[in-house]
Amino acid sequence: MKTVQPLTALHQLVCSQCEQPYSAFEQQTFSSCCNKPLVAQYNLAEVPSKTVLYNRPATMWRYKEVLPVLEEENIVSLGEGMTPILELKRLQAVYELPNLVLKDESKNPTGSFKARGLSAAVSKAKEFGVNTCIVPTAGNAGGALAAYCAKAGLKAIVVMPRHTPQVFKDECELYGAELILVDGLISDCAKKVAQLKENISCFDISTMKEPYRLEGKKTMGYEIAEQNNWTLPDVILYPTGGGTGLIGMWKAFKEMQQMGWIGDKLPRLYAIQAENCQPVVQTWKGLQPNAKGYVGKPSLANGLAVPNPFAEDMMLKALRESKGQPLAVSDSAMVAAVKEIARKEGLIIAPEGGALWSALLQLVHEGIVQRAEKILLLNTGSGYKYLENIL
Repeated sequence: MKTVQPLTALHQLVCSQCEQPYSAFEQQTFSSCCNKPLVAQYNLAEVPSKTVLYNRPATMWRYKEVLPVLEEENIVSLGEGMTPILELKRLQAVYELPNLVLKDESKNPTGSFKARGLSAAVSKAKEFGVNTCIVPTAGNAGGALAAYCAKAGLKAIVVMPRHTPQVFKDECELYGAELILVDGLISDCAKKVAQLKENISCFDISTMKEPYRLEGKKTMGYEIAEQNNWTLPDVILYPTGGGTGLIGMWKAFKEMQQMGWIGDKLPRLYAIQAENCQPVVQTWKGLQPNAKGYVGKPSLANGLAVPNPFAEDMMLKALRESKGQPLAVSDSAMVAAVKEIARKEGLIIAPEGGALWSALLQLVHEGIVQRAEKILLLNTGSGYKYLENIL
């Protein structure tokens, strides 16, 4: 029997609500105890010093000790991660925001931050011997799943709203995925996935309904620290639909604190939603007990049209712990922001990213964010896929 020297310090999975442990070495979905997301835990004392990173490849897998894959041969990578942090110099000058930067996730494979989560999840699917993966998607996650399944030699089934821009559909089919279109939002796609799973043996990679996409997304947090010489911004604005990246970055910051890689000071997180679909904002304001019954409308920012996020509790916890808050932005304000950033900074960002700029100006105007603070906007994807919606 071959002995495996694991890449990772992965220890166990725990229920995000009651912390009941689950095996990290068997295929899992979400917790059966509380019907909540499962979260990976690591033996962080076993992780080597951050100096080991110096000569590693510039992908998210440089953080392999705190990622869930056991064997190198199972990593399915297209070079995702280590996306640039850009100074927005013209916007800094015009708006008197001297420390404004943008982390540009559009530079990932398939043009969005979804590449991180899907690289981790498809790698684990391969490790567990899965043949078929399925995902409900508002757009970008479908393309990413299709690409990583193509790379791994697995079948991908993508269930997407019919109103999604054509380019998102085309890329899925180009990568060889089976594409199923549904009338409605991602919540309706999730219902279709549940039906399909009754007759198909497949690994469901729905947002936060398996523990591995979170681990890929958290690498944004590790990179923000490493790219800033192990310090963090004062403020991070993040477009929030399913919330995996928001929760993931907060998880990364806590892990790095435990390992002594960063100090005590953590950023305030601001979760930016669409006015057309703002379940977390509504819950935060006390207008509903939770998002389970929330009814949203489509948004130009497809990724924000998530009316019933499975991990709502975890998002609210990260916002409270970070002393941040959620905020909603209109589609028209997003489009205006995309156009301004294109004309002033030469970047065509996704409307989800545009929402951040509009929200930041509001937060500064209200005195919630100070002009001199170190502010990071996290643009989650390329605006090129949205041109038919924006123009």
